Amino acid sequence: MKLMHTITTFDINLFSWVMRRKTQKFQVHCARWISKTADGPLYVLLGAALLCSKTPADLLLLHSLVLGLLMERPLYAILKNLCRRDRPPVVLNIQSFIVPSDRFSFPSGHTSAAFLVATCLSYFHPPLAPLLLTWASLVGMARVVLGVHFPTDTFIGALMGSGLALLSLEILNA
Repeated sequence: MKLMHTITTFDINLFSWVMRRKTQKFQVHCARWISKTADGPLYVLLGAALLCSKTPADLLLLHSLVLGLLMERPLYAILKNLCRRDRPPVVLNIQSFIVPSDRFSFPSGHTSAAFLVATCLSYFHPPLAPLLLTWASLVGMARVVLGVHFPTDTFIGALMGSGLALLSLEILNA
């Protein structure tokens, strides 16, 4: 119980610090754009491009992405409904900058999906890894800046997405 209290206190303090930044207006503008890149349509375009490519490596990448997302989406939904952690606006009685797609905050689905995609793509295209993992990290930070997640929601989302990407690659023996 003390550990959960410590985590919650850390989350609230870090979240509050982010919300007090003098450059908040610029951060929110950037965060909206970055967050939208992880909404899903770009993943569909990526899948279509990989399917059209038809090279063995691209098809294996597509299979790893599909398998990873088939594991990630249900796990994400189960954890959201088991943990039922309220979002920052409810806990802190503040207004978020966007309307979240669901009620609970833990884990961050945007972050877990972004890290899953970034990890799978990085496996097949190692030179792009720094750029891809930076993008996925920015997605997680954007969700905090927009006021819809606490930092640990995005941290666990990052671990979950990366771990499931590695599991999907292992299952497919890529």
